[in-house]
Amino acid sequence: QVHLVESGGGSVQAGGSLRLSCATSGSIFSSNSMGWYRQAPGKQREWVATITSGGRTMYVDSVTGRFTISRDNAKRTVFLQMNGLKPEDTAVYYCAAAWGSISFPRDYWGQGTQVTVSS
Repeated sequence: QVHLVESGGGSVQAGGSLRLSCATSGSIFSSNSMGWYRQAPGKQREWVATITSGGRTMYVDSVTGRFTISRDNAKRTVFLQMNGLKPEDTAVYYCAAAWGSISFPRDYWGQGTQVTVSS
């Protein structure tokens, strides 16, 4: 059983940075692929980034070069470092997990954390 809790969201001005954290439960964390999704008002939930159980990372084009996903298996935590934030990054950010090494983990979800970027 996996439970995910996001933290680190907040309000920043354009060009600023935030680091999101997703703390997980369970003894199978190191076997899971972890990802971040976001959902802006009036928009569908969008995949943002994934780090597989093997450490491979992937990003949506709009955040490539600005966001970095990482994981600390000892702490059972995944991070999303967000630099050069833009107003269009404003959304609720959700942490997700899945069994194995897959591109788009969707088996488990956190409750989300709000990120707001002002001009």
